[in-house]
Amino acid sequence: MALALSACDKPTTVVTPAPAVVAVPVPGPAGPTGATGATGSTGYTGAPGASGDTGASGATGATGATGTTGTTGTTGDTGAKGDRGRTGGDTVIVVPPPPPAR
Repeated sequence: MALALSACDKPTTVVTPAPAVVAVPVPGPAGPTGATGATGSTGYTGAPGASGDTGASGATGATGATGTTGTTGTTGDTGAKGDRGRTGGDTVIVVPPPPPAR
């Protein structure tokens, strides 16, 4: 039993056409090298660069020399006069004994 798949029930004979012959041209040898091209125009000048970073702080300077000694001040005023001391009366003077000899 043979099966056939078609749109109708009639058997159809399929004919395969013969392959077509296509002529492909073969390229010839390469021609001579052409002349050198003209030099291109100069490009535009670039934009200015960004500012550089701030430099590092410098080292601390050396300690300065000691200053000169100031001049001597003027003599002060005379002090106030004290009260007069008492004379006579019951004044007791205590004299401590000398330390014992060792």
